[in-house]
Amino acid sequence: MSANGEISLDLLGPVRAGGLTPRQLESVLQELLRRRYMKDPHVGVFIRELQSHPVSVVGAVRKPGVFQIRGTKTVLELLSMAEGLAEDAGDTVLVMRGANFTPNDRDFGQEMQSRGIVVAPKGNAGLAGGPARLLKQENEIVEVNLKRLLESVDPALNIPVHPGDIVKVTRAGIVYVVGEVKKPGGFVLKSNENISVLQALALAEGLTRTSSKSQARIIRTDQSSDKRIEIPVDLAKILAGKAPDTLLQPKDIIFVPDSAAKSAFYRGAEALLSTATGVAIYRR
Repeated sequence: MSANGEISLDLLGPVRAGGLTPRQLESVLQELLRRRYMKDPHVGVFIRELQSHPVSVVGAVRKPGVFQIRGTKTVLELLSMAEGLAEDAGDTVLVMRGANFTPNDRDFGQEMQSRGIVVAPKGNAGLAGGPARLLKQENEIVEVNLKRLLESVDPALNIPVHPGDIVKVTRAGIVYVVGEVKKPGGFVLKSNENISVLQALALAEGLTRTSSKSQARIIRTDQSSDKRIEIPVDLAKILAGKAPDTLLQPKDIIFVPDSAAKSAFYRGAEALLSTATGVAIYRR
């Protein structure tokens, strides 16, 4: 095939084949033969060698999808092809090995050891801790710490991705604080992190002078029914130590109303959710 995607055939001359599937190319060749030489031509196109292979990039990336690669790419190269991370990206990348390559292969273990990375089977207690133990294997899944990968200059962390693999960027939880606070926005949680109402308010740099402390609400979406519920929160009592500091869940929205609007309290959960999804997202 030429650089412009054409093939040269006897009788037909140059035929554009780039971007066509084998079945589509068969149809094109049959139509050309029918026009020029034969009444009912039959053409078979067979793949001798695949030059590109699919790799899927899913999860918290800007452009998830299936990408055709030649040979081996790295995690960062695949994330670049997916146009980078989404705002709610977590701190973990999972590389799920495909049928063509599994982490149990001896070559994989030797390759990782040569790079100074410990690869251990599931349940290996010795994996936890230690600066060199940045990657772990669970059956056919390789887990990479995304934060360390992006901040480190060590190329060993940028592990290879092979044809047939799936790269998944986990999503982080986000807690939203809107209304009468100094820095409204969404705050990305770290893995397995739980923060309280007061901690979320601290991230939002505290309340404004006109905030109604006793009329605050937590807007929470029930994971099983997908219904939204409002949970009253008396910030004045929490700040005074007279009420427990409630732990928040991912996607919770803390709404602090203006004290001048007590009689017309904002109860529109749908409108509030729309407001929350439009605020800035902050990573710590």
